[in-house]
Amino acid sequence: MIPPKPPTTEARGTAIGYALRFRRDLLSALPSRLYRAWMADFRSPLVRSVLCNDPALVRLVLQDRPGDFPKSSRLREGLAPLLGQSVFVTNGALWERQRRIIDPAFEGGRLRETFPAIRAAALAATQRLAARAGDEIDIEPEASHAAADAIFRTLFSIPIEHRIAAEVFAAFRAHQDAQPIVNLAAMVRLPGWMPRWHGRRTRRTAGVIRGLIAQLVQDRAARIAAGAAPDDLATKIMTTPDPVTGQPFSPAEMVDQVAIFFLAGHETSASALAWALWLLAAAPAWQDRVAAEARRVMPPGDLPDFAAIARLRTARAVFREAMRLYPPVPMMVRETTRPECLRGRDLPAGTQVVLSPWHLHRHERLWHRPDAFDPARWDSENGKSCARNAYIPFSAGQRACPGAGFAMVEGTLMLALICRDLRLIRGAADPVPVARLTVRGRDGIAIRLERRDCDPKR
Repeated sequence: MIPPKPPTTEARGTAIGYALRFRRDLLSALPSRLYRAWMADFRSPLVRSVLCNDPALVRLVLQDRPGDFPKSSRLREGLAPLLGQSVFVTNGALWERQRRIIDPAFEGGRLRETFPAIRAAALAATQRLAARAGDEIDIEPEASHAAADAIFRTLFSIPIEHRIAAEVFAAFRAHQDAQPIVNLAAMVRLPGWMPRWHGRRTRRTAGVIRGLIAQLVQDRAARIAAGAAPDDLATKIMTTPDPVTGQPFSPAEMVDQVAIFFLAGHETSASALAWALWLLAAAPAWQDRVAAEARRVMPPGDLPDFAAIARLRTARAVFREAMRLYPPVPMMVRETTRPECLRGRDLPAGTQVVLSPWHLHRHERLWHRPDAFDPARWDSENGKSCARNAYIPFSAGQRACPGAGFAMVEGTLMLALICRDLRLIRGAADPVPVARLTVRGRDGIAIRLERRDCDPKR
């Protein structure tokens, strides 16, 4: 099965023309030759950019010399209203301090400890979808609901039905719709004293989200002081001092970090889950394999335990393949701190270095049948080789997502439970992927749901 990808253009354009196309959709604005190229150079009077698909260059930037290729300051400008100085956008000593405080919350047995919260969100999502059986629905809002529920349960021990959690979820949906891909700050390096212009709606929705998060942080700080806080991720992070300075996050710093936890732990997971469900709806044979495995490992009526995750091999392979075809974050942007020479091209300091999981994961020189949905590739030698060299849904190196293990457990479990109880059927129209903050369906992702308890193919 060959799932859809956006149409591309071979036309050369001006910087303004590219910017306008990027604002509509980042993916279709780029030429199809990028699925074959090792490196591409984009020059304009406003910005110099290179896109790197060579695995050796990706490794150089992310793993061998990450300090020479920090996060792009231009990208940070666009995300500042929501994320402030979160770990996702900072560099240097500040980023190192933030990771020293955050990483212990995701180490070792913490994933096992958070599993009951993930399981509760997965079971609730399955029940909500079962109530829609017989309908054709847009699965994206449902996947977002499920992922938001998981992150609030694991972070603050509250379900999505909690008043503030529900308000954050609603405000974030509005913020995503308001957020442009390209703004002035992304195209022009502005001096530090000059005010930044963000859309009024973007600033408003970001302010609402941050105000609600501040309420959650303030409440948790009070419960920690009273010795009555639950042992969840928020408590762990807020009570962990930096081993170098001895200082924990301040409340304002914690608001920044919760904002990125919600973005990374909610919207990216939702994107991956929605596309995985659609891919299974379009590939019934694989869907039946996931369902059979889930019923064997987690019989209906039994409460799955953490050990079940390791036995859900088919569901895990499907989820990995979904993130290959539809990586939630389609592009990452670094910048050069000094003149560089990459693949024979001389690049000045400040060049934007784009690493594109979207193109890398579908590269015609790296993957066998790159556009095909084939979870079996993860058991092949070719698939294992590509996974080591050309598969970066969670980035790589020292800036790899600390919640990658969390996301894999959540996605695998939700996929398995939903397919165990429901049959997914392709909607009337196939989705067209577009890139906003994450990869979404231009007009949603339509799937029809049927119960499996009356299904002769169950």
